Amino acid sequence: MDSKKIQTMSGRGIPLPGNDIDTDRIIPARFMKCVTFDELGQYLFYDARYNADQSPKVHPLNQPQYKGGSILIVNRNFGCGSSREHAPQSILRYGIKALVGESFAEIFAGNCTALGIPAVRAESKDIESLMRAVEEKPELELSLDLVNQKLVWQWGSIAVSLSEQFRAALTQGLWDVTTELLSGEEETKKVSRKLPYMNQFNPVL
Repeated sequence: MDSKKIQTMSGRGIPLPGNDIDTDRIIPARFMKCVTFDELGQYLFYDARYNADQSPKVHPLNQPQYKGGSILIVNRNFGCGSSREHAPQSILRYGIKALVGESFAEIFAGNCTALGIPAVRAESKDIESLMRAVEEKPELELSLDLVNQKLVWQWGSIAVSLSEQFRAALTQGLWDVTTELLSGEEETKKVSRKLPYMNQFNPVL
């Protein structure tokens, strides 16, 4: 499980100002009719990024200076609205590795954690300072440290936080519940062999 531990990461930032950005803005409902999540990245913030004729709007994800950025910087109550898993899936498939914001909807933050995407909180003034730094220098490298709960860049740093439950899941590699379950396959089989209803059990009627 060591390879699943997420303790530090780095990347360039993408500032996305605005409060109460809900899951329908993150991924419009009409794109949720999919068999797998694989292609959802291309529809991230689709209606905010494109007009009806598919011409691009002014949006951070359309601006060349933020191309390749992997840390999304947001404001208050990001991910509110529905609990659709497609929202964090589209963020992941786009290439975002972490979110830094003032606050997140609880279910959304949990869904992000389950995908290995840290959603860390910071004070409003610190988010403003971070956004300004990235806008002034888009090539700025940001380093997120979940163990020491801080985000550092060339000339500054801010304190970040997330629930201890989410932090432990990420830093200890327990966020990937599917891999964790599969790692106990032999123990699961051993237990199942002892269960009568798993071994051709025929109840007396």
